[in-house]
Amino acid sequence: MTPAHAEVDSQIELPDWAQVTEKRRGHIVRVTALLDDWAAAMRVGDAERRAWHDVGLWHDALKDAPDETLRALVGTSAYEPAMLHGPAAAAFLERRGERRTDVLDAIRFHTVGSTTWARTGRALYMADFLEPGRHFSRVDRAFLARQVPHDFDGVFRQVVRMRIEWTVREGHSIFPETVQLWNAVR
Repeated sequence: MTPAHAEVDSQIELPDWAQVTEKRRGHIVRVTALLDDWAAAMRVGDAERRAWHDVGLWHDALKDAPDETLRALVGTSAYEPAMLHGPAAAAFLERRGERRTDVLDAIRFHTVGSTTWARTGRALYMADFLEPGRHFSRVDRAFLARQVPHDFDGVFRQVVRMRIEWTVREGHSIFPETVQLWNAVR
């Protein structure tokens, strides 16, 4: 761990209800740090800055929870267990009193996308994909991450396209929400 990463890591504390591995914790820290950097560079207001930080911390906080825990939080869902962590975290937060719709929707749909997102959801969707710990297309993703404060909507469109291309290349299903998002931004 580099000294700069250690400093960021010590400033970002996961909630006590998080159920994640150390590897996932690293991802969450990098996503949150990226969102914090973008918020500062874009000079977003305090409330939006806090929302971006919170979605970074909470989006994968239940990623490694048992399937039974996730299903208990979301009830019936068409998603496979690997896709339930976002909806489960949103449901958990809602039960604990979280009322910010942009935060809940960002977390709930961060893996598939949403056409109804406020900027918070779009920022999380990008940060989750562009965070520097991922090992594919590092140069391209790093370039896009640096461009977010200058061309938020353009980078968002590019990230949606890249995520769809990756999904197809890997042989995964494309969810209806993702198709709707692509049709809305292309």
